[in-house]
Amino acid sequence: MPNYRRNRIPGGTYFFTVNLLERKSALLIEHIAELREAVRATRQQQPFHIDAWVVLPDHMHAIWTLPSGDDQYSNRWRAIKKAFSKALPKIEYRSQIRIKRHERGIWQRRFWEHTIIDDADYAAHMDYIHYNPVKHGWVRTVKDWPYSSFHRLVAAGIYPLEWTGDISEAFEVGELGG
Repeated sequence: MPNYRRNRIPGGTYFFTVNLLERKSALLIEHIAELREAVRATRQQQPFHIDAWVVLPDHMHAIWTLPSGDDQYSNRWRAIKKAFSKALPKIEYRSQIRIKRHERGIWQRRFWEHTIIDDADYAAHMDYIHYNPVKHGWVRTVKDWPYSSFHRLVAAGIYPLEWTGDISEAFEVGELGG
C-alpha cells in the first residue's frame, strides 16, 4: 500500500476533491439532502468553517478552514462519507475486497487535499470551485448551478451574480495544480 503523506497545519485552510467510486453516478445531487445532513452532523461534532463548496453529480470540491490547533480534516471526511453512506439504501455493487472490509461501494477510498498557501492560492481555488460546474458542462453560467456556495458568496458581496471567472487561472489549480 502506498504511504500517503498529508500536509497538516493546525487551523489551516485546505482545498479538497472527493469523488464517488462510480464516476458516472449522480448520487451526490440525487441525495443532496442526505449529503447536507451528513455535513451538518459532522460540523456539529467536529466544527470547521466552509469557505467554499460545490457538489457535482459524481464529485465535490471544498475549501475548509479548521479551528485553531486542529488538523484533523481526514476524520471529518470519514464522518461525512460514513453518514452519507448510512443514509442510502444498500443497492450499489460491492467488490469482494469491499465486502471483506465491510465497505460500501459509494466513495473512492481517498480524497485529494491541497493546503492553501496564500491569498492568491485561496482566490484561485475559490474560483476553481465555483467555475467547476461550467467546466464540466453542467451549466452555461456559474449562477445557474444550485449546489454551490457561490450563491451565499454573492449574497455576502464577495462575487457579483454575473461572475464568469478567469478561465486561464481557474484551470491552473484544483486536483492537477499546485
